[in-house]
Amino acid sequence: MTRMKEGRAHTPDPAAERAEALALTEPRRGVRRARSCALGQRSTMRAAARRGRAAPAARDSLLVLLFLCLLLKTCEPKTANAFRPNILLIMADDLGIGDLGCYGNNTLRTPNIDQLAEEGVRLTQHLAAAPLCTPSRAAFLTGRHSFRSGMEASNGYRALQWNAGSGGLPENETTFARILQQRGYATGLIGKWHQGVNCASRGDHCHHPLNHGFDYFYGMPFTLTNDCDPGRPPEVDAALRAQLWGYTQFLALGILTVAAGKTCGFISVSGRVVTGMACMLFLFFISWYSSFGFVRRWNCVLMRNHDVTEQPMVLEKTASLMLKEAVSYIERHKHGPFLLFLSLLHVHIPLVTTSAFLGKSQHGLYGDNVEEMDWLIGKILNAIEDNGLKNSTFTYFTSDHGGHLEARDGHSQLGGWNGIYKGGKGMGGWEGGIRVPGIFHWPGVLPAGRVIGEPTSLMDVFPTVVQLAGGEVPQDRVIDGHSLVPLLQGAEARSAHEFLFHYCGQHLHAARWHQRDSGSVWKVHYTTPQFHPEGAGACYGRGVCPCSGEGVTHHRPPLLFDLSRDPSEARPLTPDSEPLYHAVIARVGAAVSEHRHTLSPVPQQFSTSNILWKPWLQPCCGHFPFCSCHEDGDGTPRMPGL
Repeated sequence: MTRMKEGRAHTPDPAAERAEALALTEPRRGVRRARSCALGQRSTMRAAARRGRAAPAARDSLLVLLFLCLLLKTCEPKTANAFRPNILLIMADDLGIGDLGCYGNNTLRTPNIDQLAEEGVRLTQHLAAAPLCTPSRAAFLTGRHSFRSGMEASNGYRALQWNAGSGGLPENETTFARILQQRGYATGLIGKWHQGVNCASRGDHCHHPLNHGFDYFYGMPFTLTNDCDPGRPPEVDAALRAQLWGYTQFLALGILTVAAGKTCGFISVSGRVVTGMACMLFLFFISWYSSFGFVRRWNCVLMRNHDVTEQPMVLEKTASLMLKEAVSYIERHKHGPFLLFLSLLHVHIPLVTTSAFLGKSQHGLYGDNVEEMDWLIGKILNAIEDNGLKNSTFTYFTSDHGGHLEARDGHSQLGGWNGIYKGGKGMGGWEGGIRVPGIFHWPGVLPAGRVIGEPTSLMDVFPTVVQLAGGEVPQDRVIDGHSLVPLLQGAEARSAHEFLFHYCGQHLHAARWHQRDSGSVWKVHYTTPQFHPEGAGACYGRGVCPCSGEGVTHHRPPLLFDLSRDPSEARPLTPDSEPLYHAVIARVGAAVSEHRHTLSPVPQQFSTSNILWKPWLQPCCGHFPFCSCHEDGDGTPRMPGL
C-alpha cells in the first residue's frame, strides 16, 4: 500500500509510522507547547518594542524563535491529523472466549479472527465490566461502570426488556462516539444497540444512538431474543407471561362457572354483575396481552437512523443486510477518519444462521452461527483492505461477556464455551462470565503476534480510542478505564489497573488485585451464585444465575484464588495453604472501601416504571398499533400491500 505525500508516492516505513503514531498519542501536548511558544513570542516582541531597538544577536534569536513557533504551530497539528486512524470496533454477542481458534479451540473454524490475532495483539485477561448485554455495553461506550449511569439493577430486571420502555443510557453520559464526533470523525453504529430509545414520547429519541454521538445508525435498537423467531418458545419475561396467562384462564373459568350457574338457576346473580366481571377480565387480558402478545412486532425491528425500516424484522436476511450496510459505510467514508462500531447480532439466541452454514460445524447450530460470524467478519476486513485502509485502521474485536451456558434446546447446547474458566453469562464474579476475547490490530504500529496477559477491561477501549483520535477523556466524572496504547505498543509492561471490581447488577461479587511487584493476580469472591443442580457449573432451569437473594452464597471469610497459578478458580486458598491469605484479604478489602467512596446515587434506569412497556413510546412503522413494514432491495421501508 502506498500513501501520497506532497504529490509523491512512497512506501511507508513501519518504524517511522510507529514513531509517528507514538507522537500522535499526545497531540494536545504539542498544541500546548505551540501555544506556550506563541505567548513567549508575543511577550518577547512587546519587550523589544518597549526597548525601542534590539541588539543584532537578540534580533537573530527572535527570528529563530519565531520560525520555531510557526513550525510547531503549523506542522504539528497537521501531523497528528494525518495519522489519526480509522477505528473499527467489532463486538460479538454472547461469544465465549473458548469459541475461537486463537484462544485454544481446535474444533470450530474461525480463520479470519485467528488471522487478526496473528497479525495483531491478543489479550488473554480481557474483562467485561458486567456479565449481561445492556450494562456491559453501557460500560464499554462510556468507559465507566454501568451503575454510575444507573444502567444496572439492584434487584429484578438486569437488562432492558422493551423498545418501548423509558429507561436507557442517560443523555448526560459521554460516549467515545461523541468525543470522536467532536474531533471530526464520521461515527457509525451498525447492529445491536440495546441502550434504550425514547424517554417521554415516541419521537424524542433521547437514548437513541444519534443522541449519543453517532452520525449514522442501522440495526436493532433492542436485541435478538427467541421471541424474534416464531418457531421458538417465548423469552422476554416468559415466567411472568405464563403466570398472567394462568390467571386469565383461572378468572375466565370462574366467570363461566358463575354464568352457567345463573343460567341453570343454581346461583342468584344479576346479569349486569356477570357482564361487569367479563368486562373486567377482558381489560385485564388486554392490559398484558397488548405487550406480551406482540413481542416480536414491538421488539424485533430494524431502524435506519430515526426511522423504522422493518417491523417485524425478517431474521433470515438480517446478516446480509448488516454486511451490506457495513461495507457501504466503509466505502462512503474511506477518505476518513471514521469510527465504525459493528455490534454483531451473532451469536445470541435464536442463532439465526443462513443455509450456507447450517450443519457445517462440529457443534450444531451454535457452532454454525460462530463460523458464519467469522465469515462475516472476514468480509468486513476484506472491505477495509480493498479500500486501501488496512494500514490506517485500528481494529478491535471482543465479546460483550461470556458464553450463555444455560441456553439449551433439549440436549443441544445453544450457548458458548468459556474454555477453562468457571461460570458464564450473568455471573459477575466467575471468570467465565466476564473474561472475553480482546484482539487489537494496526499494521506497522502494533507489533504482530504479541500476547499480553495483563488484566484489562472493556472500559479501557473508551480512553484508548479517544487518545488515538487526539481527544481528551471527560474530567468531570469518574472514568474507570485506562488507555491501552502504552501496553499495546510495548511502552509499558504492566496494566494500569491495580484493582478491578466485578459486579453482578449493583452487587459487588468479586475484586481482583494485580500485585505488580510479584506479578500475582489475586481474586477475592464475596458472593457467588448457587449452581443448579449442585456442581453443574451453571444455573440450569433459570435464564441466568441470580445476583442476590436465596440463589447466592455470601462468603465470610471470602474465597481467595491466585489466578496466576489457578486461572480456572478450582482451588480456593486458605490461611494454611497461603501465607499471604490475611494480608491479601485485608489489602483488597481496603481497596473495595476506597472504591465505594467513588460511588454516588443516580436515577435507576432499570426501575419498574422505566422497564414497563409504554405504547406511547413504541417505535412504529406506520400508524400505531398497526405497525408493519419491510425493506425493499434498496433499504427503504415499504408498507404491506404497496
